[in-house]
Amino acid sequence: MLKVGDKAPDFTLMDKDGNPVSLSDFTGKRVVVYFYPRDNTPGCTRQACAFAAAYDGFRSNDVVVIGISKDSTASHQKFAEKYDLPFILLSDPELTAIQGFGVWQEKKLYGKVSMGVVRSTFVLSPQGVVEKVFPKAKPDTNAAEILEYLGV
Repeated sequence: MLKVGDKAPDFTLMDKDGNPVSLSDFTGKRVVVYFYPRDNTPGCTRQACAFAAAYDGFRSNDVVVIGISKDSTASHQKFAEKYDLPFILLSDPELTAIQGFGVWQEKKLYGKVSMGVVRSTFVLSPQGVVEKVFPKAKPDTNAAEILEYLGV
C-alpha cells in the first residue's frame, strides 16, 4: 500500500458515463481517492452516501473526490443514480489503480481467504504525492475524518 510521501501512480480509467479520466487531469488540485470493494453493498453504500453528504465541504475547498472499485461503468452509473452521488466514480476491472495503490490484498472472511479490495482512502497533494492514508477506512466516518484532516 502506498505510504505518505509516495508519488501516486497515474492512471486512466473510465467513469460511470464511459469517459476516460486520468489522475493527472487533476494536477494542481488536492485529490481524495477512495477504494471500495463493491457497488450497492451495505458498507460501500454508507461510505458513498457519507461522501455525498460531505461533498459541499470538499467542493468548496477545491478538493476532487474519486471513488474506485472494479465494478463496471454500468454498475457505477446505476449506483450513482440510485444514491445521487455527485463525485467521480471510476471503473477498474483490470485492477490498474487498485494494484498501483496497493489495495488489492488478501482478505479473510468467515475463515475463507481470498484476494480483494481493502477499503482505503488516500489524500493526494496538488503535486500528486500521498499526504495522508486511511487504511481500512470506516464507511460511516471516513468522509468526516478526511474533512477534519483537511481542516474543513
